[in-house]
Amino acid sequence: MAKIVFKELTSNQNVLFPVSLSEKIAPNHPVRVVNSVVDALDIGCLLRAYKGGGTSSYHPRMMLKVLFYAYLNNIYSCRKIEKALQENIYFMWLSGNSTPDFRTINDFRGKRLKEHIKSLFSAIVLLLQESGYVSLDVQYIDGTKVESASNRYTFVWRGSVEKNKAKLESKIQSILSEVDKHIEQDKQERTPDTLPDMDSCGLREKVSALNKRLSGMNKAEQKQIKKLQEEYLPRLAKYESQLDKLEDRNSFSKTDEDATFMRMKEDHMKNGQLKPAYNIQIATENQFITNLGIYRRAGDTGTLIPFLKDFRETYHRQSSIVVADAGYGSEQNYEFMENAGIEAFVKYNYFHKEQKRAWKKDAFAIQNLYYNRERDYYVCPMGQHMEYTGQRKSKSDMGYVSVLKRYQAQNCEGCPLKSQCHKSKTNRIIEVNYNLNRYKQEAREKLMSEEGIYHRGRRCIEPEAVFAQIKHNSAWNRFRLRGLEKVKTEFTLVAIAHNLRKLAKKVSSLLFFTYFCRITSRRETIEKTKDVLKIKMDNKRAA
Repeated sequence: MAKIVFKELTSNQNVLFPVSLSEKIAPNHPVRVVNSVVDALDIGCLLRAYKGGGTSSYHPRMMLKVLFYAYLNNIYSCRKIEKALQENIYFMWLSGNSTPDFRTINDFRGKRLKEHIKSLFSAIVLLLQESGYVSLDVQYIDGTKVESASNRYTFVWRGSVEKNKAKLESKIQSILSEVDKHIEQDKQERTPDTLPDMDSCGLREKVSALNKRLSGMNKAEQKQIKKLQEEYLPRLAKYESQLDKLEDRNSFSKTDEDATFMRMKEDHMKNGQLKPAYNIQIATENQFITNLGIYRRAGDTGTLIPFLKDFRETYHRQSSIVVADAGYGSEQNYEFMENAGIEAFVKYNYFHKEQKRAWKKDAFAIQNLYYNRERDYYVCPMGQHMEYTGQRKSKSDMGYVSVLKRYQAQNCEGCPLKSQCHKSKTNRIIEVNYNLNRYKQEAREKLMSEEGIYHRGRRCIEPEAVFAQIKHNSAWNRFRLRGLEKVKTEFTLVAIAHNLRKLAKKVSSLLFFTYFCRITSRRETIEKTKDVLKIKMDNKRAA
């Protein structure tokens, strides 16, 4: 039997020279990409936020490297980051063996980065543009809903608040009217029968005035005033506070007041239940995230204009091409993009349905009715003229006003096709938005062109693939922080990590490493990696 030989165990053996962590890290490892990119960033605005005095602080550049690399490796907990700084050689190398605790990391993420994270994100995107990975000339836009960290069942609905507030106001009116009947006073001092401004401040003043007259009231009236002060007044103030928090929304969560209840694809109860969430919008190019936004609106339509404005404010320019799906195709959005000089490849509702034979052969559909442009009338399937009767204005929840022209048939009674044509008890009335139809026609021509078909195909593999990478491969499908500002910080970190992960996959290019090392003056890194990368490139050429 052959002799068994084991390797020598050297865990307790002293070494003459200390081991360098850099030697244990591969030249093309993603941690070196994170290190080079953060070294290239201008963090002057972040440094100026620090105040002098007191104890020393960890350098923000080191903290940024640690956070970016942690999110790149799907580590989102500050406690786990603290543990990695003590156990993981990549974190040790990035931090220079510094070991900030989880509270320090959390404070830096939640407080220090709050006002600067978006500028850091845009600076990284500009580095990508300078190195040729993105051009910022095209935006592939899409959105997804991500669940909030709040409790799923702590909801507040606008309809319920308004209904309960109206009932409470009615009770308060009744009590004040009853008390007023039994108080003898001058006409000038008389408590009014009605409350012109039913708010908590006005009610508090009225209750204070009634408390001064308690000595002249019986016990029942004193009990009513006490109930008004201790029960009804706080409830009214609570309802007013809830309506202020709702603003233009229909709901919010008690444990995360910035979150809105939205219908999610991930339905844990399988019954279509709404959950507190945020609407995330991103723009991508070559699967790099070039812009992002967090919105409290459930629909995508109302987010496009502020999203495009944010892009212009961030980069001081606008993309020449915008590509999006039918969720963004509205008259207001088309008008905005036309005025901004943007070539829009944006679908509208029923774009794909229009291509089907059944849609084109539907003789009763408005778009298939014959229209006489000179005399301005439509012709119904039975040959009856539908004359112009006027127009009306429709206002969207975003405040945009659309003009719809109305046409009505003369007599539908006895028509054999009435049951197929319309369900109205009177003559058929149709409304036509000519401005929207013009935008749809222009969008249809662009989308059906060769360039439009290319962009439609690209859109399916641009933002949707990025969301799949983030939500499934990176195991990030729910926010961990609460509040709109912290949520923005959290997702921006996720977006930066995605871009760095994407960039790290291209690290085998010698040109890339030469470029970034030149920016950060890391000549030593170039010399160490040159031979390794040259061998890889030779192997690729041979293959």
